Amino acid sequence: MNELTLLSRLAVALAIGLLVGLERGWKTREVGDGQRAAGLRTFALSGLLGGVAGALSQITSSWVLAAALLGHAGTFAAFRLLEARDDRDVSATGTVAAILTFMLGAFAVLGEVRVAVAAAVAMTLLLALRDPLHRWLRGLRWEEIRAILVLLSMSFLLLPVLPNRTIDPWGAVNPAEIWFLAILIAAISFGGYVAIRLFGDRLGVLMAALAGGLASSTATTLTLSRFARSTPGLENTLSAGILLAGAVMAVRVCVIVGLLNQGLALELVLPLAAMLAVMGLGILVLLFSRRHTMSGNQAALATSNPLELATALKLSAFIAIVLLAAGAAKAYIGDSAVLAVAAVSGIADVDAVTISMARLGGQSIGSETALIAIAIAIAVNTLTKSVMAAFIGGRGVGVPVMVINLLALAAGTLLLLLLP
Repeated sequence: MNELTLLSRLAVALAIGLLVGLERGWKTREVGDGQRAAGLRTFALSGLLGGVAGALSQITSSWVLAAALLGHAGTFAAFRLLEARDDRDVSATGTVAAILTFMLGAFAVLGEVRVAVAAAVAMTLLLALRDPLHRWLRGLRWEEIRAILVLLSMSFLLLPVLPNRTIDPWGAVNPAEIWFLAILIAAISFGGYVAIRLFGDRLGVLMAALAGGLASSTATTLTLSRFARSTPGLENTLSAGILLAGAVMAVRVCVIVGLLNQGLALELVLPLAAMLAVMGLGILVLLFSRRHTMSGNQAALATSNPLELATALKLSAFIAIVLLAAGAAKAYIGDSAVLAVAAVSGIADVDAVTISMARLGGQSIGSETALIAIAIAIAVNTLTKSVMAAFIGGRGVGVPVMVINLLALAAGTLLLLLLP
């Protein structure tokens, strides 16, 4: 390591200490000089000490770094103990933060600078958000803790051990992808639950629909429809949320096609814009209707179950069956089954058809066929969500969603037919 590199890394180590020290010093700014164990200067020196110890260990022995760490930790702990006796504060956060600041200073010299800086920023955020985190923890329910643990188990324990390859003869079903879809559906359900608790019924539903539509409008429709079944009186709000998720899906399709096939995107943009205009108008009517205002004061969403795990597993299993059927149809019928496959796949989602058609359109598949396949997938998916909303959410949600979706599909189809 040359001199310039060493100086720059030591500067990063000092900056890490200053960053943490700024937060620690601000928290204890009301305490007089000499009455606190550590502040801005002490943490800045801790980061620089770690960097210097790391540099010395490179030219001497790793024991130098170990001895410096033990000395730093012991000294800091001793002064923190004296401070705790005076103010009766038994928190170990300051001591842990000082040790971590020293270690990140050393890592900035010995390892990856960007990783050290990222870890320092994360530590500072955790320290600065103490009060909001404590309030959030006090407000947690057991159902929410259980939901978080289940999601983490699904994501980090089960997902890595599933085979990430297709297991059927037609190369359609990938267990890891299906399980990831189950995680996604469950996460959308949990996200909707959190959004409603944080922002209230009306804004929470819209926030959940907006975020959920980016991932899966089908799963979002399922979640909001279940809310409607358990809580009558908020049908217009939930209908608007379902339509918003569908509108986000249409925008997502246009963006995906635009990134992969600009020519195909130009043919899709006007029909999709017509759909979005009708959906947007329908959302505004639902949100500002008199019925919405009256019902919104009489009901609150029942959000006792933050994680619809059984529903997520059932929908994922259904999608796996649809993919298997689509793979078999394509294998036995050939390329002429592209439109049929698009229709069947659209029952679950439109992304697979959108990506494949955007890649193949104008090459192994004609542009007109690719365009029609994407349009069929969007239409089938929109109708499927309408039926799902009616079947699960009841007439109060099903009727407005069905009517507005049919009008949107009619507008998009009309433009698609009229355009050359």
